[in-house]
Amino acid sequence: MVTVVNVIPGSAADKAGVKKGDILIDIDGHKINDVLDYRFYMTEPRIKMLLHRGPELLTAEVEKDEYEDPGLEFETYLMDKKQRCRNACIFCFIDQMPKGCRDSLYFKDDDDRLSFLQGNYITTTNLSDEEIDRVCSMHLSPINISVHATEPELRVFMMKNKNAGKVLSIMHRFADAGITMNGQIVLCKNINDKEHLQKSMTDLEALFPALQSVSIVPCGLTAHRRDLYPIEPFTPGDCREVIKQVESFAAACFKKHRSRIFFAADEFYIRGGVKLHKASYYEGYPQYENGVGMVSCMYDELPYEIKNVSCDLSGRKAVLVTGEAAYGVITDLADMINKKTGAELSVKMIKNEFFGGGVTVSGLVVGRDIAAQLRDADKGECVFIPSVMLRSGDDVFLDDMTVSGLSEKLGVPVYPVPSDATAASAIARILQNRD
Repeated sequence: MVTVVNVIPGSAADKAGVKKGDILIDIDGHKINDVLDYRFYMTEPRIKMLLHRGPELLTAEVEKDEYEDPGLEFETYLMDKKQRCRNACIFCFIDQMPKGCRDSLYFKDDDDRLSFLQGNYITTTNLSDEEIDRVCSMHLSPINISVHATEPELRVFMMKNKNAGKVLSIMHRFADAGITMNGQIVLCKNINDKEHLQKSMTDLEALFPALQSVSIVPCGLTAHRRDLYPIEPFTPGDCREVIKQVESFAAACFKKHRSRIFFAADEFYIRGGVKLHKASYYEGYPQYENGVGMVSCMYDELPYEIKNVSCDLSGRKAVLVTGEAAYGVITDLADMINKKTGAELSVKMIKNEFFGGGVTVSGLVVGRDIAAQLRDADKGECVFIPSVMLRSGDDVFLDDMTVSGLSEKLGVPVYPVPSDATAASAIARILQNRD
């Protein structure tokens, strides 16, 4: 049962007489407990909602287009509380956060509903048999799963949860139900790498084609690992060994399945000084959000984006901000814009003092580090930052500094731009419109 907090005026539910404050009990006899139930059972063009209004039970007959939302709004997106992670992973990035950040940054979610709705990765340790049955019966695809290791004892050790060893059997249940999956392995040096990684890849390959892709990403280590399990960073040589192992296995998979399935993150290539593959290697970028193929995608799309930039920006100066890992590709982006438009863009690589350690990705750069490291720099007329540095749908960095706050500190406007090749046209457009 969930409470309706708003009914959109003129919607199908409004026309059927549903009111704010009604409690939705079921749709066509199916109990509604959260957003998955609601979205699954509201798809028919004609539905009956059982409602509780004060002391009365009543039925609203709703007519609408197939898959159209009836027009109800609820207190939260999930219509329920977000499921908190029950693991204590030895590599958890949230446990390595500095103190003093907003409370939401310390919340660990592990919600299968967000995997289906937003692409989040889950560990499956929260899933009861009933929940697994619901996922299978609703045929929710794809499900994104953080695997890390398929050996039960090793996964239990890494995640400190007795249920962690069940992941492979759960994935087989999903596969048998025709549900597609994507996987992720956070690789920790001398823990789940080498022969353990080989075992995980072998076990996961057996789930193809239900398991569509798997990313292998390096464990993120900050300077705030107080009293946590000791994990060593990957050296450049280690990175090259990981790449060799993953690519060898992926090549064998390609011969058998016409898909590599397994992909090492760009960060391994950058740290190891290994040339990245062309865009075609990444098979449509199924693991793009995990940092796999991002750089190749940027280089592949840049020529097209630059071709569409036609304005004259001669003498216009600005700064592009980036993290250490993306410095090379952002420098090339700036050079191409300069050559095409006559602009004078420069690139500033920001060292991550906030998180410290080996954190080099742009998405974890914070406002205070940008402010400190650009304080005495020639910033031109404005500063561009990749939008990945900001909280989704907002203008706030991870350290709670806002874009306007950073602009005030720097004394020039700060503009978020896309984190892909479309940044080229966005930058040119912003500079041109500043006239």
